[in-house]
Amino acid sequence: MSLGELRHDERAIEGLPIRLVIALVVGVASLAVMMSVIDGMDTLGVTELETQPQPEIIEPEPTSVDVNVVDPDGTAIANATIVAKSGTARLESIATAETGHDGVATLELDPELGPNQQEGTVKLDIRPPGGEYADKRENTDVLVIRG
Repeated sequence: MSLGELRHDERAIEGLPIRLVIALVVGVASLAVMMSVIDGMDTLGVTELETQPQPEIIEPEPTSVDVNVVDPDGTAIANATIVAKSGTARLESIATAETGHDGVATLELDPELGPNQQEGTVKLDIRPPGGEYADKRENTDVLVIRG
């Protein structure tokens, strides 16, 4: 076949666009399935932790708050670091404490509310010990209410 004949031969591209579309759809579907499997592997063997502050409600004054760190079964978790930071109630600085063998950490908080603010929150985060624990969900906040 000469070059001139090839230029006018349109048979080679007749099925090409539809084949490319099919290959693209199959490839995207396969990629979605693989990403779902890989994302699920991330959580295998990882336990979500949560906080249980006592008291949950405080006034805007210096207060000691005991924070229990537990897994979904209610088992106490030792050596976790609790971080308290400003939410809608303001803290002068971030407060941290580490849980003991009983899973309890004591935070010294001195929250402040704005002039016209009647309530606010102090946010609690957990820095879990080791690689088998995670803190990806929201934790129970400490509610600060003007008395």
